[in-house]
Amino acid sequence: MNSIDASLLRQAAAAAAGGQSFPAGALYVVATPIGNLADLSLRAIHLLALADAIACEDTRHSAPLLRALGIEGKPLLAVHEHNERAAAAGVIERLARGERIAFVSDAGTPAVSDPGAALVAAVSAAGQRCIPLPGASAAAAALSVAGDAQGQGFVFHGFLPAKGGERAQAVQRLAADAHTAILYEAPHRIETLARELAAACGERLVTLCRELTKQFESVHTLRCDALPPWLAADANRLRGEFVLVLHAAAPAGDEAASAAHDRVLDALLAALPLKQAVALAVELTGAPRNALYERALARKREAGPEP
Repeated sequence: MNSIDASLLRQAAAAAAGGQSFPAGALYVVATPIGNLADLSLRAIHLLALADAIACEDTRHSAPLLRALGIEGKPLLAVHEHNERAAAAGVIERLARGERIAFVSDAGTPAVSDPGAALVAAVSAAGQRCIPLPGASAAAAALSVAGDAQGQGFVFHGFLPAKGGERAQAVQRLAADAHTAILYEAPHRIETLARELAAACGERLVTLCRELTKQFESVHTLRCDALPPWLAADANRLRGEFVLVLHAAAPAGDEAASAAHDRVLDALLAALPLKQAVALAVELTGAPRNALYERALARKREAGPEP
């Protein structure tokens, strides 16, 4: 993005959001892109240009984003996991003077597996306003494309403990909880997590999202016990940042029915297009169409591309 483009973008942001209210003496919690710069909202661009100072998880990471927007010369305040509580005092002092302070994490929505919660708590306790500017979130993006039709709410876990007994206990809690679960994982541990989910969750579906919003984005849904060999089949599948959506577990007592439905679907899918196979499976089994359609999609993904 060159300086002319940045200037036009700020003008568009001002035109879209400039007439809105941006109270002074408030902390603005601003979501930033998780990979695609175009996901930054016009309201966020306008607020970043308007703010008196910008608190950043990593000033070195946020500075290039601000330069791309043509926003330079503003004070950048380091507020990260190691100094968040201490740095909050300085932010509160600025707010008391009537400044508008924006807070951004390295990517996505602050306080969602990122710093921000302690800062917001301290600012709120001091009687100052905290105003959200929503936007990109890896967790919400992954959930939106997981297709977990039977899920009733979800639990966000972020990164599991790195190793030891705490990690083993966390995986067991995942397996015991029937709700949809959202996990983050780093590339050097994705194979380990895949093996753990395969052992603990077996037939439950998992949607693996890699490099969301970036050039090599991929989304794949399969059974947990099929995840380790699927990853091992292509080294490129181990690269990037990962979000996993562990689908909701089937209600207790439904395992036998699900196995029977799978046998019907497999036979029909071998001979018919997906929609016709699902329609006939509904007539044969009496099961809900949405559940059979989701399961048929999963069975086709597990089978891989047709020759």
